[in-house]
Amino acid sequence: MAEQTPPAPIAAMIEATNAADSAAFVAAFTDDAYVRDGSREFTGHNGVADWDRTDNIGVGMQFEVLSTEPAGDDAYVVTIRATSRRFNGTGPMRVTLRDGLISRLEIG
Repeated sequence: MAEQTPPAPIAAMIEATNAADSAAFVAAFTDDAYVRDGSREFTGHNGVADWDRTDNIGVGMQFEVLSTEPAGDDAYVVTIRATSRRFNGTGPMRVTLRDGLISRLEIG
C-alpha cells in the first residue's frame, strides 16, 4: 500500500531540496552514494553536490511527494511532482537506504 510520508532519510532529502539547503541535501547521502539521472551518473558526496547544483537546488527544484512504496530491502519508490526553472513533471524516484542515509537515488 502506498504511503504519503517517506522514511526519514528520504524526507530529509526532500525537505533540503525544498528549503534550497545544499549542505543538508548532500548530508542526506552516504559518502559513497550513487545517483543516476537518466543516462548520467554521479558518485560520492562530490557527485551528489554536482547533480544538486545542475539538476536540483541549482535550478530551483521543489518536490511534492505523491506516494511512497516499499521496493525491496531498504528500497523505496517515491513518486513525486517536480517543479523548477528547468524540469517539471511527475514520476518515480527509486531510493535505497543504508545506515540511515541514502546510498542510491535513481531517476528515470
